[in-house]
Amino acid sequence: MSAVFAAHHGEFVSLVVALLIGACVGAEREYRSKAAGFRTLILICVGSALFTLLSLRIGGTVAPDRIASNIITGIGFIGAGVIFKDGVNIAGLTTATSIWVTAALGMAAGAGQFALAGIGLVLVITVLAFFERLQLVIDRLNHMRPCRIAFRSDQATLAAIEAAITACGLRTANRKFLRERGQFSVSYQLSGNEDAHARFVDYLLANELVDGFEY
Repeated sequence: MSAVFAAHHGEFVSLVVALLIGACVGAEREYRSKAAGFRTLILICVGSALFTLLSLRIGGTVAPDRIASNIITGIGFIGAGVIFKDGVNIAGLTTATSIWVTAALGMAAGAGQFALAGIGLVLVITVLAFFERLQLVIDRLNHMRPCRIAFRSDQATLAAIEAAITACGLRTANRKFLRERGQFSVSYQLSGNEDAHARFVDYLLANELVDGFEY
């Protein structure tokens, strides 16, 4: 047993480092109750390290990337599974990219690039754990949100809604109209600060001619 450990000491270290890296990223994601949490990201990181080690072993000096090069493709399928459409919004993008970058950290550990993996881990944790506040500040200054409003098919109502958008301090883009089964709806990309969005939501809630909206 000791002979086996001595022969594969570097590979064992790579897998343990990958486990610790996956645990660090996974703990942050688990704390925020994301779809890909603690155990998932550990397995992704260790799996990526293991595939990288196998690639180096099997490929040798001829094609050391023969297996590792397909990790990105495989991780893409896993990442796509956590992205979903929530009404007019897209959710899960940060979780998907967390899976992708954790696989990259696992590959670095598998290749024995521990310093690179450590620096990458620090940067990833910094972005996930501490840049959220910076993102909130940016969102307060200007945030683009999709909005779909259903209302009675009346040109005056549409004109009033668009006047309210301007009065609230919002800007519009990508306006689209839809008429289905007697119901009329319009979709926008609305951009502005947080207070402007809040004022427009209050307007929609108070407008009796608005049948419903997704924001």
